Amino acid sequence: MADDREPEIGSAEVAKRMAVLRPYLVDGVPLARVAAEAGTPIRTVRRWIARYRADGPAGLARPPRPEAGKRTFPKELVELIEGMALLKPPPSIATIHRRITGLAGERGWRPPSYGSVRSIVGGIDPAMATLAHEGAAAFRDKYELVHRHRAARPNETWQADHTQLDILILDASGKEARPWLTTVVDDHSRAVAGYMVMLGAPSALNTSLALRQAIWRKADPAWPVCGIPDVLHVDHGSDFTSLHLEQATADLRIRMIYSGIARPQGRGKIERLFRTINTELLPELPGNLRNGKPASPPRMSLAELDAAIGAYIVSTYNARPHRAIGMAPVNAWRGDGWLPRMPETLAELDALLVMVAKPRTVHRDGIRFEGLRYFDSTLAAYVGEPVTIRYDPRDMGEVRVFHRNTFLCRAVSADHAGDSITLKDIQAARVAHRRRLRSEIGERKARVADFFPALVLCPARLAAPVPPPSPESMDKPKGRRLRIYSEGD
Repeated sequence: MADDREPEIGSAEVAKRMAVLRPYLVDGVPLARVAAEAGTPIRTVRRWIARYRADGPAGLARPPRPEAGKRTFPKELVELIEGMALLKPPPSIATIHRRITGLAGERGWRPPSYGSVRSIVGGIDPAMATLAHEGAAAFRDKYELVHRHRAARPNETWQADHTQLDILILDASGKEARPWLTTVVDDHSRAVAGYMVMLGAPSALNTSLALRQAIWRKADPAWPVCGIPDVLHVDHGSDFTSLHLEQATADLRIRMIYSGIARPQGRGKIERLFRTINTELLPELPGNLRNGKPASPPRMSLAELDAAIGAYIVSTYNARPHRAIGMAPVNAWRGDGWLPRMPETLAELDALLVMVAKPRTVHRDGIRFEGLRYFDSTLAAYVGEPVTIRYDPRDMGEVRVFHRNTFLCRAVSADHAGDSITLKDIQAARVAHRRRLRSEIGERKARVADFFPALVLCPARLAAPVPPPSPESMDKPKGRRLRIYSEGD
């Protein structure tokens, strides 16, 4: 009985040959007619029929040459070549071939050609080569099986991490700087919950600010992601392992899980987000780095870059279908409707995450901090007492004062009562003030140089000359003299 089933082998060659034979096998068409209609020699068709009857559709595959894939060199020689190629650092093919050729003459082996040595080295298992040349960490990252877990629901698990962006911007002083980005991503939906763009290395405070934005409700209704997660995945950086952040997450009932040192597998989702931002958004902005060099002159400030990243996250990344989950992250986070776990107030969240504590003493004119003076009438009863202040680096207009862990008051800076001034603003003002003073000093020195160049070149000449000591004074013995008072004194 003829087998009219489709061949299980997906080879195009096998399928073509099976199509030629099917009229003969199924419909009983004479073999000569089948061969003529297919334009194939009758002897070839008969050979296919014999293979099909012996092995089924698999027999129609072209048999490999008996020598294909087989080396005619001794196993000892092949293993020796592979062993040399697995050395660290690996020698060149030419070096291996030269040494092996000399050894083959001594052992009576047929010396391999350069191409044969290259073929043997190229046939080494890539995983084996990676382990030998790059070490266990590289091997683990490339070849070890990783269980890709997805959280069962939104806000069950968040991931937080940092990256240095491939872009240059201008800082407050007009100098080029490469910023950092901190992001918080929901594992279930892939939605970005919060982010922070900063200059300088990531800190615990910047991480707290990103987490604050992620947790609290956003003003933009197109960005609904918020709430307190059950688990927060982070790495072992000092900013994540800070005592302040650990205490804050404990108070919020967030379980922090640290990824293994030098093991980035647990942060794959957020690292893909970083790659997307670096490859999709940043090439469209001025100052983007390509091969370590800016493709265009940097023009953006930190605030402008912050706005560009925020707009991209809300309107593009969170809003378009994600390939891994088949829907937009923001829709995956919304789900069928649910209520996230939230802090009671924003002030409570700020006190846990953002407020930085500093010890201070109450003076008669209030509390002095970062060149500012903070005052409240409540402090009048605590002059000379040590207190603890908590402040928000983003708004230095007021501080919260605690005495023996008891809240006293909110002290306000009179100079900035109606303004919002950040710690960075204060630091930038100090830098600008110093720069202005140095400029004025330079101008005055230049004016002196116009008239008295010698004084500028040799300032010691400004000092008054000291007269040489007299011979009489040199002969007198040194020491304390007794003063004699007369009766009239």
